[in-house]
Amino acid sequence: MAPTGEKYWGRFGAAGLLAIDSERGILLQHRVAWSHFGGTWGLPGGALHEGESAILGAVREAQEEAGVPDASVRPRFTSVLDLGIWSYTTVVADVVEPFEPVISDPESVALEWVPLDEVSSRPLHPGFGAAWPVLRDLLDVRPSVVVDAANVVGSVPNGWWKDRAGAATRLAEELNGLSVRGEDIELAGTSWFPPVAFVVEGAARGLDVPDADESEVVLPAGVLSVVPADAAGDDAIVAEVQRRVALGEYVVVVTSDRELRERVTAAGAVQLRSAGWLRGVLDDAR
Repeated sequence: MAPTGEKYWGRFGAAGLLAIDSERGILLQHRVAWSHFGGTWGLPGGALHEGESAILGAVREAQEEAGVPDASVRPRFTSVLDLGIWSYTTVVADVVEPFEPVISDPESVALEWVPLDEVSSRPLHPGFGAAWPVLRDLLDVRPSVVVDAANVVGSVPNGWWKDRAGAATRLAEELNGLSVRGEDIELAGTSWFPPVAFVVEGAARGLDVPDADESEVVLPAGVLSVVPADAAGDDAIVAEVQRRVALGEYVVVVTSDRELRERVTAAGAVQLRSAGWLRGVLDDAR
């Protein structure tokens, strides 16, 4: 309970799943009349367990309340309402395996896929209603990360020059594992799970990154693609940035190369991150 008297559900906070189906809209739950803010529409979700991540908690609650299958959604970003004494995390996720929701909780009157332009016309749960305008705007943002593999590999004096392909493979495996573990990356004030383009050159062009172990994960991996440079690595990175910008993506480039940073900025990259920044993200995830 807050000092002002408001009550919040969940000793360790709460989370909800905003599942987006590209064809049908977002999944909303019509709350039964006797529940908190009964009669309104909101997201399936609920209280987190001690030590549980918001992402896994949101998916667990959505499975319990709406029958969301394992590996049917992939996180896109998270948005947190932090009140100090309590927090609520909205986990925004794309549907990668279409499914039909199933009412499996007495708090639900109905579960529906609602087109984006019809959401605001429903009587929304006050918390979700307050957050929806910002969330709706963020749905139009599509960040992606382009990694200068050679630059990041070469940023640490660990003997990488003895086996360039091996060093690049290990870095790619770490990035792939990062997405599987559900770690997020802070971009533009929001925690995103962006697709990563890993641009390799020279001896590293033939690397093969195996699928990360997802045996105990209810979420599919993020998207990591290896982009081999046919000629100069910098040219391939610029071309990849231009391709993604043309698709309307919010492109972040990871490199510490000063000349390349100027080129990708001219090509439309919105943000630049250093090799050290990415190394820090990976270190924090270990």
